[in-house]
Amino acid sequence: MEGLKLIFLFFVISPLKAATVPDCDVVPIAQWSGSESNRKTELSKPVNLVIIQHTVSQECYTDDDCERIANGIRNYQKEILNYDDIGQSFLIGGNGKVYEGAGWRVGAHTRGYNDRSIGLSFMGDFRDKLPTPQALQVAEDFLNCAAYKNHLAMNYYLVGHQQLAFTLSPGAALQNLIQNWPHWVKDVSQV
Repeated sequence: MEGLKLIFLFFVISPLKAATVPDCDVVPIAQWSGSESNRKTELSKPVNLVIIQHTVSQECYTDDDCERIANGIRNYQKEILNYDDIGQSFLIGGNGKVYEGAGWRVGAHTRGYNDRSIGLSFMGDFRDKLPTPQALQVAEDFLNCAAYKNHLAMNYYLVGHQQLAFTLSPGAALQNLIQNWPHWVKDVSQV
């Protein structure tokens, strides 16, 4: 009988917990920065292209550090680059969290692709090393969740930023890794 009570308790509590979790466990921009995004134009869904990038900033391993670095990126892009708001769609922290940037709205991450893709940017410099295992896992979980929720097409394409622009992003180490991820394409003429 004790086992049945435990199972019943699990089924009663689990749906409530799931309902309170933000979409795909993304930390909303208003939560980490204190204000909503200025970007208003929604991307057409499901999105068919994911561009993996790195921020070439400090890495972060705690919630406080990741929020501080994300705010620094946002402020730099708004105040120095005169962007409407942060350009990256989503930021991945070394703490294993996804932070909303432009989100599912048109951002400013890859010239010529902003209106039909998301930029998934790992916070840090990954030319010579990989992001934390937690960051890599949460990126994979996020992509799977986004495809399941039809934000991403089930057959979306995934590329490194350097495949579409003259840049070293996402760094050699990270580029080599993503070439083994599902959905990665070598031939960018497909995208």
